[in-house]
Amino acid sequence: MSSLAQRMSAWAGRLSAPVADVLPVRLGATRRAETGSVPTREMGFDQPLIWVAVALLAWGLVMVYSASIAMPENPRFARYTPTYFLVRHAAWVTIAFVVALLAFQVPVATWEKAAPWLFVLSLVLLGLVLIPHVGKVVYGARRWISIGPFSFQPSEFAKLTVLLYAANYMVRKMEVKERFFRAVLPMGAAVGVVGILLLAEPDMGAFMVIAVIAMGILFLGGVNARMFFLIATILVVAFGLIIASSEWRRERIFAYLDPWSEQNALAKGYQLTHSLIAIGRGEIFGVGLGGSVEKLHWLPEAHTDFLVAVIGEEFGLVGILVLIALFVWLTRRMMHIGRQAIALDRVFAGLVAQGVGIWMGFQAFINMGVNLGALPTKGLTLPLMSYGGSAILVNLVALAVVLRIDYENRTLMHGGRV
Repeated sequence: MSSLAQRMSAWAGRLSAPVADVLPVRLGATRRAETGSVPTREMGFDQPLIWVAVALLAWGLVMVYSASIAMPENPRFARYTPTYFLVRHAAWVTIAFVVALLAFQVPVATWEKAAPWLFVLSLVLLGLVLIPHVGKVVYGARRWISIGPFSFQPSEFAKLTVLLYAANYMVRKMEVKERFFRAVLPMGAAVGVVGILLLAEPDMGAFMVIAVIAMGILFLGGVNARMFFLIATILVVAFGLIIASSEWRRERIFAYLDPWSEQNALAKGYQLTHSLIAIGRGEIFGVGLGGSVEKLHWLPEAHTDFLVAVIGEEFGLVGILVLIALFVWLTRRMMHIGRQAIALDRVFAGLVAQGVGIWMGFQAFINMGVNLGALPTKGLTLPLMSYGGSAILVNLVALAVVLRIDYENRTLMHGGRV
């Protein structure tokens, strides 16, 4: 009898052993059972993720000030003070931080229920921005809605709502994900409507990011490889036709291919050439904080789309490598949180966390690639760092949702309820 009991005990041990291996972190259930409580440091949320985000926000605040401090010397900005953009950027960061705190209080289940309605709201806002006297025109593009002293960009909000809607859609369509017309086509139609509204502004950069977010969630949600590559091919052909049908978009491509030519250097290739000059001046260790020359009216949009060029000039190659490392870590960490959620059978939460990782990582990759001359010029800001209130607000709300997912993961893994 004793040998039989030993065999049964060993068999039970083998059955229970893989449970801990399924999850990317320790359950900690034994410790809880022994003490009757969960240690504070094992609960809560991902503090390193917060500190990396805070580091990027603080660095961005400093660089926005550095890149914009000389702008009032330009007649176009003569009515602004040297701290104009710094104060507005700091105000948006503060507002975004408060909104993110509120967003963190919202359970993931509530985000899942609200996802379709938030998507509809974003479509309404994208439609409103196209109405004369409602949408604000800047540099020939109608992308903003004025709200008092501030301007809100609906395309940034659309990135978050499409992400939530795509994750919600994939959860609802899990049983038919192998059938193209029943699973993928409706989602493609929804993204197509968003694309039409964005191209009417025009804002092809935002449409590209949204398309990649939707594609990423389709792939992570389990759409088979054949359908995935079919959709990817359709998107590549569509973007190619959009570029080919627009003269100024074609000029941007030609300028990217030969930015130093006499025809392009003072036209479509002007930003790229001065971005490359700025990064070249920085060499290994940079010229020092505040020492950039290119920001002195040579490099347009230095505080928004081309902030990386100023970082490269003032902090050199070392600064750019540190920046890349921070964004790579941020992206990997959010993907890890998403995997944890999926391991806990929380598919919607997992897809949302991984979708935010794809969004932040892809947009940072595009922005850095443009600044370094590796990609054609595109009007996309650097997440968490570039000047732009709407982007900062939505980025922090998205991070708050990821932190909420991580908080609920930890609660569940320690035997709690969400």
